[in-house]
Amino acid sequence: MKDTNAIKKVRKNHLKAYSMSEILVVLCIIGILIYLVVPNQTSIVTSAKSIEAQNALSMIHGLEKSHFYRHSRYTSDFEELGFEPSLTIDKGGRAVYKIEIIEASLNGFKAVATSLQDFDGDGNYNTWTIDQDRMLKETVKD
Repeated sequence: MKDTNAIKKVRKNHLKAYSMSEILVVLCIIGILIYLVVPNQTSIVTSAKSIEAQNALSMIHGLEKSHFYRHSRYTSDFEELGFEPSLTIDKGGRAVYKIEIIEASLNGFKAVATSLQDFDGDGNYNTWTIDQDRMLKETVKD
C-alpha cells in the first residue's frame, strides 16, 4: 500500500508535456510548409520591385513630353531632361533597375528599365519599356 501512495505522489509532482520527438516532428512539418510557400512569394517580390521601374519610366515620359513641348523634339540626354537616375545596386545604391533612353527623335522616344537582379533565378532579367504614347509594357517577365 505504501508503494502505490508513493507512486501517486510522484505522479502529482510531474507536469504533462510533449516529448522531444513530438516537438521535432511538428517543427519538421512547419519547415516543409514554409519551404512550399516561399517560392510562391517570388512573383510578389518581382511585382513589388517592378513598381520602381514603372514609376521611373512614367517620370521620364512626363519629362520627355515637357521637353517636346518646349523644344519640338525628344532627347536621350538625362541632363537635358532634368532627370537624375537613382544610384543602382551595382554602384552601391538602392535602385534595382537601370534606366536608359534607347532612342529619341523628332517624333518619338523609347525608354527601357532593365533589372540588375534575377528575381527568380531563371536567367531572365525583368525589363519594362515606355514610348511617347505612354505605352508602358513589360517586355521580359521575370
